[in-house]
Amino acid sequence: MSIQFINFNGEVLPESQKVVTVSNRGFRYGDGLFESMRWMKGEVKFIDLHTERIRKGMKLLKLEGYSQIDNYFIREKAEELSRRNKTGPNARVRLTVFRDGDGLYSPDSNKMGYALEMIKLTDTQYSTNKKGLIVDVYEELTKPINLLSNLKTCNSLVYVLAGVFKNQNSLDEVVVLNQNGFICEGMSSNIFIVYDKKLYTPALNEGCIAGVMRSVVMRLAKENDIPLVEAKINPAILNEADEVFLTNASRGIQWVMGYNNKRYFNEISRFLIEKLNGL
Repeated sequence: MSIQFINFNGEVLPESQKVVTVSNRGFRYGDGLFESMRWMKGEVKFIDLHTERIRKGMKLLKLEGYSQIDNYFIREKAEELSRRNKTGPNARVRLTVFRDGDGLYSPDSNKMGYALEMIKLTDTQYSTNKKGLIVDVYEELTKPINLLSNLKTCNSLVYVLAGVFKNQNSLDEVVVLNQNGFICEGMSSNIFIVYDKKLYTPALNEGCIAGVMRSVVMRLAKENDIPLVEAKINPAILNEADEVFLTNASRGIQWVMGYNNKRYFNEISRFLIEKLNGL
């Protein structure tokens, strides 16, 4: 297998090279955030939304240098890494931004550091999963609602433990609840629920990630006259829903087949993924 590369603070290095020390604040404190993006047909999809979200997150974390992260920066670095890794026109991109300085809880500086990774994908467009996902609700640890809830931060223990629960129970995905016991999101995705001919998704003030694909799907629903409601959603609705699907920037739309003894259709998700690929 050929050597794969990463971009660490502007330097392209073999991914096996050790670049992070134990004093790195991202490692020590989860002091950073990240952006997962889809490189498709030689470009970053929905780059404006990704740039806007990561810059907003950097401002909230008081990270200097957020003005440096613009469309040109992401596109240039992704193109360079794509050439080095020979990914071709389709790949998954992850940009991690962290506070690059010393200090304990109080940092010595707010200077930005970053790492860019790129993994080749074979799909040339967003494709629906052939087999629907089996999900369950993860209840052991809930997600708090606060100023950082809508960000993809490096502090991801809720999702890690949800992933452990998923593996232990042979599930495809899990539903994460917020601190009030209402549906928040999937382990690595936003969630949409079709019930009584309406499309529901948790509101941002319920603590879910402000997902890029969430925004795109909401726009597609409105453009195609699908009634959409951002709401506080009781997990009991999963026993009554007609359809459930999950969204993220890397995979697009993934439909859920079952929860407990309940089985779902995938009519709306199929329709929306066709519209997504038509953009």
